Amino acid sequence: MSGSTSDTAGSTESDGFHSSTTAAVPIGAATPKQPPPEARESIHVRQLVILSFWAIVVFLGLPIWWWTTSVFRARLPLQEMENWAEGKSCKPSFPLEIAIESPSLQEHDIIRILRATQHALDDRNDFSPHHLRLRVGNNLAATNDSQQQGQHETFGQEGRQHGETALAVRLTPQNGLTTARAELQPHSPLLNILYPPALVTPASSTSFPLANFVAIQLQSLYAEEQAIIAHALTLNPWPYGSHQSPANAGQLSSTLTASVASSKDLRSGHTRPLSPELASRLASRATRALRYAPTYHITISLFTPNAWPSSWEIESAIAQYLTPLLASASVISNFTIDTQTQLYGSFSPSVQEPQYDAGRDVWTLREEDLSSFINAAEWPLNPSIGAGPTLNFIIYVPDSTTTPLVIKDSQATSWLIPQWGGVMILNPSLPPSRKGAQTLSLSKDDLQPALLVFSHQLLSFLGAPETPPSIPLQLQTLTRVRAASLFQSASSTMGSLARLTVALPSIAIPRTVSIAVEVTLSHLEATCSALKAGRFSAGLEHAKTAEMAAERGFFERSMVGQVYFPDEHKVAVYLPLLGPVGVPLIMSALKELKRMWTIRRISLRGP
Repeated sequence: MSGSTSDTAGSTESDGFHSSTTAAVPIGAATPKQPPPEARESIHVRQLVILSFWAIVVFLGLPIWWWTTSVFRARLPLQEMENWAEGKSCKPSFPLEIAIESPSLQEHDIIRILRATQHALDDRNDFSPHHLRLRVGNNLAATNDSQQQGQHETFGQEGRQHGETALAVRLTPQNGLTTARAELQPHSPLLNILYPPALVTPASSTSFPLANFVAIQLQSLYAEEQAIIAHALTLNPWPYGSHQSPANAGQLSSTLTASVASSKDLRSGHTRPLSPELASRLASRATRALRYAPTYHITISLFTPNAWPSSWEIESAIAQYLTPLLASASVISNFTIDTQTQLYGSFSPSVQEPQYDAGRDVWTLREEDLSSFINAAEWPLNPSIGAGPTLNFIIYVPDSTTTPLVIKDSQATSWLIPQWGGVMILNPSLPPSRKGAQTLSLSKDDLQPALLVFSHQLLSFLGAPETPPSIPLQLQTLTRVRAASLFQSASSTMGSLARLTVALPSIAIPRTVSIAVEVTLSHLEATCSALKAGRFSAGLEHAKTAEMAAERGFFERSMVGQVYFPDEHKVAVYLPLLGPVGVPLIMSALKELKRMWTIRRISLRGP
């Protein structure tokens, strides 16, 4: 027991000795245990692994990502497009050639009349882009070809070939007249001027009555066309005026006057406001006319409240009364026609029943009922057939018990529904012995009044002016007006496309858009050249091509789709993928770079 105790005590002493020795050394001075050094081969392998991952990302992943997600943007001539939109590349002009002819006048007399009339027209012109240029007609050319060429260069535009002759003015002396008289042919571009022979002699060096009369007649013929073209050009912020569209006739008059006055080419102090009548016609035209389309579809419908008439000679009537007009207007747009018949098709129930007017022996409809005359619930009237707009022309044959049927107060039998179509109440003409009888069939002659009314309504829908009262001149005016509006629309679309391209740098611009822009700009240039040369039919064809190409380029499907995929959506798609992949790669690269920097710093510090 004692031995063990001493051993324990000795052991305790020994432990106390060692314990006191250990306590004498500070704990913080102990050297931490270091891990074994990493083999050079393992370091090299780790570096190769990190480098290989980054090489795959940089040299394979990024190119594939860039190639699959990059947005192709074809190069567009943005500055040139803006120049067309602002009117800097071309200011269109509309020189109308007027041929003066007079078989009874001598050469020097007609030349003197031309000079005086041209000066009078220039003094009266308030809108220089639209101007009349006189030239000698063919009768003088037959007698003196070389002199005619000289006169062409004098009174036309110097240095250019002749364009289309808009109007022929024939001067015819007539004895027994005290004043000159003008007669416009309704179916040919010819204006007959009948004058007393004494008017050929000038009253003084500054007064030429015949020349002044001719100038006044020509100006009145083209006053409405000039106002329409000025209005078409003011829809774009060109030097011709404001780009804002007027809302009413009064504003239209003031806007056109301001736009004409602001033209750089106009003489100061010669601007005149539009007459209230002309301003009203322009406002009415803007309300009822359809927007331009390459093709229009015409539907002619026959409606009757009973089973008669059961047949009509509509094909032959269309061929004789409507087809010639459509053929003449084909240079502006194409037309398709179909017909339909609806028996037992009464007008709308909301319309008050016709009232009998004993004083005039007619049945009348109230004017306030005309807006609800169309029975849309029962009449098969399709709103649109095909790609182009549809014009509905309705022939309504009333029952024999309510014939003749007219509109109260005005006694008219037809009316026009703006931008939709027209209605004609056809009261068949029957002999007194058959009064009150039913009409079993409508002949071509019976349909003539309706189709003639539809012809005038069609011109209104196309945007033809009301004056002059000559169909060839109205179609010529419509050609020039459509060329101006399409030229302006295509130019404006180019400016909108250029601004869209700059505002949205992430939007795709496919090659098809670039091709459409090239086609548009080339045809705009051709349009401008053709208009300045007076070749308005060719100018209209180029303008139509430019407008279609501009619309096709602006509304490209693949380009429009990119607008609705902003950058925020891309970030939402990439973050869930790049987070788990990118964090390990970046952290491993940072650790390896830190280790290498530490080793380099120790080696520079030395042992």
